[in-house]
Amino acid sequence: MLLKRDYGQEHPYWPLGPFKLRLPFIHFRWEIPETVQALVMFVIAMGMIPLLEQYLGVPYEVALAFVVVCGVGFILPPLLGVPFIAGWITPAIPVVLLFIGDYEPGPEAIRAMVALQLVVTSIFLFMAVTRLGTKLVDNVPASIKAGILLGAGIAAISGEISEGGRLYNTPLSLGIGGLVTLYVMFSLSFRDLTDKFRWARNIAAYGMVPGMLVTMAIGWGVAEYPLPEVEWGFAVPDFAGIWRYLPFSIGLPGAELLLAAIPTAVIAYIIAFGDIIVGQTLLKRVDHLRPDEKIEVNVDRVHLITGIRNLMHSLLAPYPGLAGPLFTGAMATVAERYRYGRKAMDTIYSGTSVFWIVGFLALFMLPLITLFKPVLPIALSITLLITGYLCIAVAVEQIENATAMGVAGIMGVVLATHGAAWGLGVGLVLYFMVEHRSRKARAREPDEPIHIEDDMAVEADDAEPEPAIR
Repeated sequence: MLLKRDYGQEHPYWPLGPFKLRLPFIHFRWEIPETVQALVMFVIAMGMIPLLEQYLGVPYEVALAFVVVCGVGFILPPLLGVPFIAGWITPAIPVVLLFIGDYEPGPEAIRAMVALQLVVTSIFLFMAVTRLGTKLVDNVPASIKAGILLGAGIAAISGEISEGGRLYNTPLSLGIGGLVTLYVMFSLSFRDLTDKFRWARNIAAYGMVPGMLVTMAIGWGVAEYPLPEVEWGFAVPDFAGIWRYLPFSIGLPGAELLLAAIPTAVIAYIIAFGDIIVGQTLLKRVDHLRPDEKIEVNVDRVHLITGIRNLMHSLLAPYPGLAGPLFTGAMATVAERYRYGRKAMDTIYSGTSVFWIVGFLALFMLPLITLFKPVLPIALSITLLITGYLCIAVAVEQIENATAMGVAGIMGVVLATHGAAWGLGVGLVLYFMVEHRSRKARAREPDEPIHIEDDMAVEADDAEPEPAIR
């Protein structure tokens, strides 16, 4: 029997040290829409296989075993008290590939990847233990937060549409499918339809899936992607062979590699920091619509679990995607369905948990794996496009005045074109030179809002109010 939640309280859990354990069928019900989504969207997890083969020199069956380890890490956060759907540090992937691309695929590149992931682990665990993570999220200026998000969003989208990008190479399937996904997930006119029609709500409940299916159908129809050769049975990842590609066999990275990994690790953390802000914002958008549940976003717990997941990857499955706090596209879908009340989704933890539990099980279903294998780039590309859109949208929400917009905009462009280290440096310099003011000055003369009223609006405000109709 499910443990019930009192109105307006936090959802029931079992205390487990710094964590809050919630299990399916005990603390929350099973969610059918997330089950269906995961049976398609699990292919995104498999999208890392080509990178593992190309950059680390890992065979397909071993790469699939790496993905299974990653799947275990995806399941952990919502079960342990983080109301996010976990993902990679997706916008950091191009930077990570630049770093490990300097090393020969095989033991050398794997050691470089382990070094990077160990440094990322250290940053997250340090921020969790010292509780600096919460302070950082709460006290970083809004323009700097917005600049990080803008840069990540621009980088994610530009990588897809520039020459050599997936959208550039397959414009019909990804172009139309991407537009369908954006319309279903973010269109105001489609949201009006969901308020009126049940069929529209049913489509919206499946988030990225309709766009994915449209993209696949067009891609196969116009031969932008090869047709699949479906096989039956169960997939058997090469867990026995995985040992040959781990630091226990090839050796741990030396101090020189660890030092070389620090700049890339800092960049990855900066982007992951932006993901935490996006996750908080997505929940804030719907939290006021659901007074029946109090959602706790403990930033220190987010850092702790993300650090543990990166440590797990360092030792058992070095991963170019790294372990990040948020799968933006899927989280946006779950948050959107959550807004429709307890009948739609009793607790945020049921949607976020069921998604990756089913996604993990799908990794062993050979018919699904072979069906989606030819279209692995589609899932990664649509994820990046949705991530880019949401990063830019949430960045704008952070900004309160035109000066902050200027700082954030320049920082975002520099970050997208020259990397996160340069972007952060330029953003901080601009903030202190252009935007920063003392508290007394702000109290005496508040910052000018970004939306300036026109003369007619001012005259209307000054006019005497009309009497109320009784």
